[in-house]
Amino acid sequence: MPRPLRVAIVGAGPAGIYAADALLKSEVAADPGVSIDLFERMPAPFGLIRYGVAPDHPRIKGIVTALHQVLDKPQIRLFGNVDYPTDISLDDLRAFYDAVIFSTGAMADRALSIPGIDLDGSYGAADFVSWYDGHPDVPRTWPLQAEKVAVLGVGNVALDVARVLAKTADELLPTEIPQNVYDGLKANKALEIHVFGRRGPAQAKFSPMELRELDHSPNIEVIVDPEDIDYDAGSIETRRGNKQADMVAKTLENWAIRDVGDRPHKLFLHFFESPAEILGEDGKVVGLRTERTALDGTGNVKGTGEFKDWDVTAVYRAVGYLSEKLPKLPWDLGSGTVPDEGGRVIEEGGTHLQSTYVTGWIRRGPVGLIGHTKGDANETVSNLLADHAGGRLHTPASPAPEAVDAFLAERGVRYTTWEGWHRLDAAERALGEPQGRERVKIVEREDMLRESGV
Repeated sequence: MPRPLRVAIVGAGPAGIYAADALLKSEVAADPGVSIDLFERMPAPFGLIRYGVAPDHPRIKGIVTALHQVLDKPQIRLFGNVDYPTDISLDDLRAFYDAVIFSTGAMADRALSIPGIDLDGSYGAADFVSWYDGHPDVPRTWPLQAEKVAVLGVGNVALDVARVLAKTADELLPTEIPQNVYDGLKANKALEIHVFGRRGPAQAKFSPMELRELDHSPNIEVIVDPEDIDYDAGSIETRRGNKQADMVAKTLENWAIRDVGDRPHKLFLHFFESPAEILGEDGKVVGLRTERTALDGTGNVKGTGEFKDWDVTAVYRAVGYLSEKLPKLPWDLGSGTVPDEGGRVIEEGGTHLQSTYVTGWIRRGPVGLIGHTKGDANETVSNLLADHAGGRLHTPASPAPEAVDAFLAERGVRYTTWEGWHRLDAAERALGEPQGRERVKIVEREDMLRESGV
């Protein structure tokens, strides 16, 4: 009797769970069946949604409900707190599975090569996001002494960072932020936040809803300089062809022509300012130097040679995430991704690394919204199933599910399960209940493991 197709998915964020869902909806799932194990280095699943989305975005966290329904399926097991490749290597996975899908995402900051980037007071946005999202592997405190702060970048992460810095701790208290984050934000001295983009309003990468949300806070006055509202032929073409870009530009136009109000925290959105240098004294940030840019007709910009110094004492770079290199897999250093064709991992020389696949940000880089990874997952799984049907997958030596449990037990790996997540989830909700909050996130890894029953 044919056994189920055994697939390991490394990374239990949205990309990995969407891949599991695509496998479950395939014809193979009906006959002879699929058996899927998700490996996640954190004790809890959901990846970017738990550790990359701002706490005041419960709407996005609602995606968890749909992901829950997938993980509830009996064909899926979760192995949390299991690190690739420390706890389980590619060779180990090959012993247990017909195929392996990597969906490890991106959590590090992309580098920005300007003078002064390493000064005290210069931070990566990803590190700050990990702190306010209660990631167990980062420090419990964050320095928030700066009254004037610069944020470099015009994407949604830059907006998240700027918004969290500009809001009060009490505004964020109804969310799931842990006590250490609330205490840290309570001491935040920021009164002015300056967000810088080197191109114009039509090229901003904000999503319209995220941008408008900035203006909903009773404590944040959003300010746009009318001189920064400028379009060339390329910009007009972008607006005509991209509804989201047009909505963003309209919102910015409306803010540029209104009177400045009296909300206590000022959040400035600057365009046509390219970061040139972070200024320092005694090893600490004392300012930011930008070069004014101008549109060149195509929607791109060129420097004007006109520089301006801004009085800030902290700088956050939000210029993109970067994936970590995965051992035993080929790597494109420039894009920070695993080379692939249709989700099939491609080795140097153009051959497919047998039974090995990628999906999500590790495949195409950290672009697009969470839902965009669904199309990725469907394509990757479709090609995996085609390889299965064509007899191109390798045959594992120990395909029985119990072999994985025995292997991890022998290695002494303390792993969490889907049942354990339900226990952790209940514990976090119980922490929030006395304060009328949906949950309070548990931060320490050992505490997460204990509440998960490990």
